[in-house]
Amino acid sequence: MFEVLEHTADIGFRAWGSTPAELFAHAALALEAIAVDTSQVEERYVYPIAAAGEDYETLLVNWLNEVLYYVDGERVVMGRFQIDQISPERVSGKGWGEPRDPVRHPPRLVVKGVTYHQLSVKQEGERWVAQVFLDI
Repeated sequence: MFEVLEHTADIGFRAWGSTPAELFAHAALALEAIAVDTSQVEERYVYPIAAAGEDYETLLVNWLNEVLYYVDGERVVMGRFQIDQISPERVSGKGWGEPRDPVRHPPRLVVKGVTYHQLSVKQEGERWVAQVFLDI
């Protein structure tokens, strides 16, 4: 689903999926796993998430920033994502999770934002691949 990429000042990940929808869901999981320990997340509540963009790259950055808003602004941790609709300009879906518990969901890294640095979203053969770096 994803792998973490080391960088001198930041951290990144490469995510993949068989469709753009699966790719965006896996990228959201990668962001959550970098920021918070998600091993004990209970899928108690459903959180709506939507974003707009000019293409898949800007759409992914905006989508991930919405996920990050839940992590930091709403203090929510999610362990599963589903994309309901996606085009290069719009994505909508939901995440399942719960309010963050500092004992069960300890922080890993403080993620300040999703960057455009070395950002890519492309189809490689049968799968979609994204590379994203985060400002920490």
